Amino acid sequence: MFALQNRVAVVTGGGQGIGEAICRRLAAAGAKVGVFDLSEANAARVAKEIGGVPMVGDLTKEADLDRVFAQIQSAAGPVDILVNNAGVASRKGRDVPIWESVREDWEFVMNINVTGLVLCCKAVLPGMMERKYGRIVNIASIAGKEGNPKMGPYSASKAAVIALTKSLSKELVGKGDICVNSVSPAVIQTPILDQLSPEQINMMLSKIPLGRTGKPDEVAALVHFLSSSDCSFTTGFCFDISGGRATY
Repeated sequence: MFALQNRVAVVTGGGQGIGEAICRRLAAAGAKVGVFDLSEANAARVAKEIGGVPMVGDLTKEADLDRVFAQIQSAAGPVDILVNNAGVASRKGRDVPIWESVREDWEFVMNINVTGLVLCCKAVLPGMMERKYGRIVNIASIAGKEGNPKMGPYSASKAAVIALTKSLSKELVGKGDICVNSVSPAVIQTPILDQLSPEQINMMLSKIPLGRTGKPDEVAALVHFLSSSDCSFTTGFCFDISGGRATY
């Protein structure tokens, strides 16, 4: 069940944290995984350990995307699965109320979390529609549903990810077995927490009934199902993985 033999997957931000856990999970299920990361060292390390393909580039630059997606096509074949995991919480140290934010705070976060995601989708969708098969999983956040104080750009960007997931899923109706879903984690123990103050982290933890951060492997398990052919009648949905924070 949830087997991924003969499938080619690309995971953005695959060199650490949730992305790395997803790469390992999909590879263990049989997929050939492209580990897409801005860090050459991280991409190479994870790809080597799972027998995948390192893809090094900036997902906000279309020239980089043309190069790395041609690379995975040549090395492994057409992309069947895209996991849009790469993201940032803020410009480091800039978890501030909206009235103290500046334009650069918003542009930095939205460019990576939203524009980069859209560009990656555009890179794989023509092939998925031609072959009439594909799975796209977008990593959003519980902040995109509830809004976190002093995280306006991040909350807005993740709300956009959820809405884009719903919009794209409807646009693909009738174009084959192509499902697009999103996942909204609460606080997961990853290096992205280094971008936030201890006070911000404690505030988010206080909202989780289970009383702990989530683990990257727990997110990867959910993404595994959404990346498989078994996920065939679910599209346009946002799955919470929040330790009980989201109860609606």
